[in-house]
Amino acid sequence: MERPEEKPNMPESLFETPVIAAPMAGGTSTPALLQAVHVGGGMGFLAAGYKSPEAMTAEIAAARALKVPFGMNLFVPDPGQLPPGPVARARLESYRTELESEAVRYGVTLPPLRLDDDDAWQDKIDALLADPVEYVSFAFGLPGKPAVQALQKAGTLVISSVTSVPEALAAAEEGPDAIAVQHSSAGGHTAAFLSSGSAPTDSPAARTTAELVAQVRAAVELPLIAAGAIMDGAALRDVLAAGASAAQIGTALVRTHESGARKPHKDALGDPSFTRTAMTRAFTGRWARSLVNEFVVDHQNAPEGYPAIHHLTSPVRAASSAAGDPHRLNLWAGTGWQQSREGSAEDVVREFLRGL
Repeated sequence: MERPEEKPNMPESLFETPVIAAPMAGGTSTPALLQAVHVGGGMGFLAAGYKSPEAMTAEIAAARALKVPFGMNLFVPDPGQLPPGPVARARLESYRTELESEAVRYGVTLPPLRLDDDDAWQDKIDALLADPVEYVSFAFGLPGKPAVQALQKAGTLVISSVTSVPEALAAAEEGPDAIAVQHSSAGGHTAAFLSSGSAPTDSPAARTTAELVAQVRAAVELPLIAAGAIMDGAALRDVLAAGASAAQIGTALVRTHESGARKPHKDALGDPSFTRTAMTRAFTGRWARSLVNEFVVDHQNAPEGYPAIHHLTSPVRAASSAAGDPHRLNLWAGTGWQQSREGSAEDVVREFLRGL
């Protein structure tokens, strides 16, 4: 791939569509979802999080065989968690003890604490440099200038994810091609990396995704991708009017046929017994928005500790899913989850575009 001489500054030159399928780790984003989104008029991302470099490259090959444009998302490791300090480790040990009753419920064994997992960061960067894809986005932190510049030299457009103006300014200093602006209403993990450790909340100055986009638009000149509670054409219009080049949708696609999300997760999004979402660290040790189920309620004081807690709860979540029990499963969902629907991702994307 050859890199354009100038950075794109129009929606058409960035993605050729205003609708982007968000990267959803854990198996939700699939090559089949990419293809359906593409046919509907959008573009999708795959997620490298939790995958080995070999699994990531195999998925890239599967996506390339479909001959559709796509991007890959990577998790930036937190040096503060590799490994955590003695106080943080003691909290993790205490939480592991707290989770023993959850393991007993399903007859599974909790693994020992794993404190050295950087998600194969450098190996994945090396693989993407050796065999570049069109787009690479980053979440949970900034990749650093050397990684940004190396990927760009290889012909890849680089996207950094932020949740505030200060984070956007820090990201812009590294020279990415675009910035994904995630509001706290978004489902799944927050991309925040300059936070105090408390749960992300809606700022009075940015109560909606469009308002946050407008704030970041005033601070940086890079193309912006909006994320957070974008569930219909009206919300898409709002963020484009606020200055975004495209909108990233995730929860709107989770229930679709092509999504790889677990069936209890898909079913829960359409279950009226779930009435609210909340930010929780209970499942992974990193703040993420989920439907409020029994696990979220029972473990409201879960400590920080990503990805150590992700590994701890993995067997419980797998057993919960196998049992068809949504109450011990991470039910990632944005605040607009009630508008999600079943069917083909192709139809969902077409509906968004018709709303324009």
